[in-house]
Amino acid sequence: MLKLSRILAVAALSCAFAAPVWAQNIATVNGKPIPQSLADSVANSMAKQQGQAVTPQLKEMVKNELISREVMVQEADKLGLDKETAVQDEIRIARQNILIRALFNAYLQKHPITDAQIKAEYDKFVKSFGSTEYKAQHILVPSEKEAQDIIAQLKKGAKFSELAKKYSKDTGSAANGGDLGWSTPNNYVPPFAKALEALKPGQYTQTPVQSQFGWHVIKLDATRPAKAPTLDQLKPQIQAELQRQEVTKYQDELRAKAKITE
Repeated sequence: MLKLSRILAVAALSCAFAAPVWAQNIATVNGKPIPQSLADSVANSMAKQQGQAVTPQLKEMVKNELISREVMVQEADKLGLDKETAVQDEIRIARQNILIRALFNAYLQKHPITDAQIKAEYDKFVKSFGSTEYKAQHILVPSEKEAQDIIAQLKKGAKFSELAKKYSKDTGSAANGGDLGWSTPNNYVPPFAKALEALKPGQYTQTPVQSQFGWHVIKLDATRPAKAPTLDQLKPQIQAELQRQEVTKYQDELRAKAKITE
């Protein structure tokens, strides 16, 4: 079967609320019609997700899938599976998910995120982004003693990258010699960022730096002026985050007004 569960669930609920009784049907299975509106909704959703137009081939594929599903659902109903508690619970959760999504979408349509809100968030981001990017390496170990031993080896001429590969517990960077690439300090935890900003290119920390992840030995390779992403680049992410905040606030307001007993 095609993996259309999510699209079909949304489309089916939409048709249940909106389909007129005289709508055309694409087929009838054991006397039960499958509405054209459901097939159209599924085909349009699939085409949108795939970035293509609704083709006759897509329509035929959706039609066959909906017929197959109806056949199997009727058989499940005949066997009484729809009466089982576990199945009813799953159906209830699926219905809730669809209705909650529809509720939030309706709320956001009435309370859209404005360009001014997005610009304000972008300006805050740019302010916190910083003016300098740092290319750094680090070695993360569990104890201060281990970090001190690594610093001692560096002072004797050991290569930072080789020690990182051998000792670092940061699996994301150890294989690359502890390389963290280019980043601004605001992307690091405060103790790490503070120690990094105090270094000059080519220097490494002379004392271990502690964070919630363990003990770090940090080396600064180079710096360059930071260039923040443009507003157009970040607009989709900022809009999504503001929408998430708006929906969370709405959800909290609804809970606050509800009479809940436990």
